[in-house]
Amino acid sequence: MLLLLILAVSLNVSFAEQVQHAYAQQDAEALRSLLRRADSRADSLLSRYRLYPLTEDASLLDNLPKQLNDGSAREHALLSGLWSYRAGEASIFSAVSYGRRSANVLKTAKKLDPDAPYVLLIEGQSLLFRPAIAGRDADAAADRFDRLAQMVEHTPSIGITTTEAHVWEWLALREAGQTEEAASLHDRLLSTSPPPLYRQFLEDPPEV
Repeated sequence: MLLLLILAVSLNVSFAEQVQHAYAQQDAEALRSLLRRADSRADSLLSRYRLYPLTEDASLLDNLPKQLNDGSAREHALLSGLWSYRAGEASIFSAVSYGRRSANVLKTAKKLDPDAPYVLLIEGQSLLFRPAIAGRDADAAADRFDRLAQMVEHTPSIGITTTEAHVWEWLALREAGQTEEAASLHDRLLSTSPPPLYRQFLEDPPEV
């Protein structure tokens, strides 16, 4: 793991790409190492956002700011995602408050840049997982992920791959009842021998 990190630095691979690689390989140890050496708020938020789903370590969600007085659309989107994780672990009373906080931070992110890659990713996830009464919309989620896939195709330094975008798009299409499109995308993704996390996602998707 240490050798891979040294190699990544020597090859001038972006921090976000290193995080994406560790996440896709389900390498929590590497992600923890990256979190320790994150030297900006954006990198710290990204590392925590990627590490939590692998570990469900609640301490990663401690001391989240309620809002950012400054910051990019990416930072606001990542903070929204972290508050969403916290809502998923909270009691029903706290979950409502945390969910509202996540939505408000995402709203700020969209005002800053509605087409920023992490805004599209996390807005799509929000549309897919939020309760129906709160505006769940799998079709709209699929649209966000499709737009995201097109955007990141030639920008690996962002730390989101086309595989990730299309895996989320597949899940959204399936939930939207677009079965033929979903099946076709599912087969195409598996034929590319995706990294372990995305293969697991395709073979055993999360409950929506």
